[in-house]
Amino acid sequence: MISAQGYAEAVRPVLDRVVDSQTEAIGRAADLIVTSLRAGGVLQAFGAGHSEAFAAELVARAGGLVPTNRLTLHDLVLHGDAPRDVLADPKLERDPAVAHELYPLAGAQPADVFLIASQSGINGSVVELALLVRERGHPLIAVTSVAHTARVAPRHPSGHRLADLADVVLDNGAPYGDALLPLEGGGAVCAVSSVTAALLAQLLTAEVVRRFHQAGEVPPIYLSANVPGGDAHNLALESRYAGRLRRTA
Repeated sequence: MISAQGYAEAVRPVLDRVVDSQTEAIGRAADLIVTSLRAGGVLQAFGAGHSEAFAAELVARAGGLVPTNRLTLHDLVLHGDAPRDVLADPKLERDPAVAHELYPLAGAQPADVFLIASQSGINGSVVELALLVRERGHPLIAVTSVAHTARVAPRHPSGHRLADLADVVLDNGAPYGDALLPLEGGGAVCAVSSVTAALLAQLLTAEVVRRFHQAGEVPPIYLSANVPGGDAHNLALESRYAGRLRRTA
């Protein structure tokens, strides 16, 4: 049944499956991030389309890690030399050349770890960026729908999918096509990947922080800017990464 209650009932078991099935992979991803941060690295997160939600959930938010950067296709215009109208192309994320403009804009250093999110895991910009990340020696965490990516042909000329290139793959649990509730006559409504993305991002953050605590270390975590002392606390932590954390939209 298509209703708010129907969606809630359908999404709960998906969330439970993500928690139950991704524990080991989340732990391995957290290990990569902790190793990077201890070496002075930054977590570089990228997602195109609605997969931007995963990167946004990880970067520059209350209760999240300070040494994080979010890469988006908008960076091509905001921080690169691309004309504004390039963003009007609905198929921009399919272009592998985009990755060669995005990677330099990240200002990545050798210790940085990358996380790339894509529901399908097949588009050119996503796969090409993953290839560049691997070539530069960065650890790579992929977030994708295993069910979806297995059913679609790669669009990158290499024939690779995002999941083929990652050190760790986190399955977002979304079905083929992302939407959860079937419609009469075909198709479906109400996507799930953004919901599971938020869950995975917070599970991952929790495991990173747990590792710092177990080692007797203080993790670099944001306070809300809307509580007393939040701004001062956050600016003090961000100053450790001067010039490396982009905090524009």
